[in-house]
Amino acid sequence: MSTTVATILLSDAQQMIERSIAAARALDLACSIAVVDSSGHLLSFIRQDGAMAGSAALAIDKAFTAHLFNNPTDALNALAQPGAELYGIQHSHGGRVVVFGGGIPIRFEGRTIGAIGVSGGTVAEDIAIAEAGSAASS
Repeated sequence: MSTTVATILLSDAQQMIERSIAAARALDLACSIAVVDSSGHLLSFIRQDGAMAGSAALAIDKAFTAHLFNNPTDALNALAQPGAELYGIQHSHGGRVVVFGGGIPIRFEGRTIGAIGVSGGTVAEDIAIAEAGSAASS
């Protein structure tokens, strides 16, 4: 039986990145922005001029984490604390799991079809920029 899997197209990812760039500019912030597709693989990425070098891998891993666990990365934070259900989860998947804000799953008809990750600002700024980008998928 054949099944069609919805995913984010490159044109969708580029629109999400453009919206995120606009939100970053409004905050006078340089950041890295990554979008993964329904398989969790990188579809599109940009590191703005002046963005911290370390923000590149974090943006990609935030998108990876949001997709993998079908949750915003900041939602995993409380669950990853000592004594909590998912304590130590950030050490799984080769250390790629990020448990602070900036990664948001992209959903279509109730299913996660990709994710966006942003890094370069405070946690609140990364979340706001990712939310602006994810709104382009609606």
